[in-house]
Amino acid sequence: MLYNNKSFIFFILTSLLLSSHLLHFISAYASQHEDHETPFSYSEGTGKGPKSWGKINPNWRACGNGKMQSPIDLVGKSLLVSATLGKLKRDYNPASAVLQKGHFISVKWKGDAGQININGTYYKLVQCHWHTPSEHTFNGSRYELELHMVHISSDNKKAVIGIVYEYGHPDPFLSRLFPYIKSLGEKEKEIRNVNPGDVKFGSRKYYRYIGSLSTPPCTEGVIWTIVNKVRTVSREQVRALKEKVEDGFVENARPTQQLKGRAIWFYSP
Repeated sequence: MLYNNKSFIFFILTSLLLSSHLLHFISAYASQHEDHETPFSYSEGTGKGPKSWGKINPNWRACGNGKMQSPIDLVGKSLLVSATLGKLKRDYNPASAVLQKGHFISVKWKGDAGQININGTYYKLVQCHWHTPSEHTFNGSRYELELHMVHISSDNKKAVIGIVYEYGHPDPFLSRLFPYIKSLGEKEKEIRNVNPGDVKFGSRKYYRYIGSLSTPPCTEGVIWTIVNKVRTVSREQVRALKEKVEDGFVENARPTQQLKGRAIWFYSP
């Protein structure tokens, strides 16, 4: 009888401990994903469009009152031409990744995909995604597509490389991913050895400015590098990206934001 009582007490204590851990995990998970799950839209008619992002969630206030928001219009007359910024130092590796659908199609690397070096700080490549049409504009001109390569430093600072595309020849990087994009369903798709080195820049010239994430929570302090070269993408590739995003996000480009006195540097070696 004593043995049974001890076993019963052990069972009760173990159950309580497991329940406590489970509740803690659920609470932490919900808190971590709160911002991601909060709905937003790119259509102003929904009441949750870009002009309202700062009011939807308290953590998104920067979307409405930030001083360094992205994207921007890269206007020639505002540029500060510099040859001292230096060549963009990239050191990428093929690594395993997952392809995901959502507000945009994204590739998230699971392995070490390499890094970039900006002013002696290393930023690890973590993911890339596409916006249709382009978010950044050039003297008011908007292009068909924009790729964002998102990097994070060891102290959680972010650096994003942006490349814009117009219709023409297929993009080599999208060509390698095309079969996976076409067959993408609700579940993410694992892909071996996605090589970020397959992303072609085509120019050493670039624009540089300090901005923000272009989706909520619109966190500021992001180092943006926009490649000067306008590359090409096929209509079929853009169509495939649009077909796989969530409903209502076929056009997922935030309008350009006010510069508010910020400098835009242009690196020309």
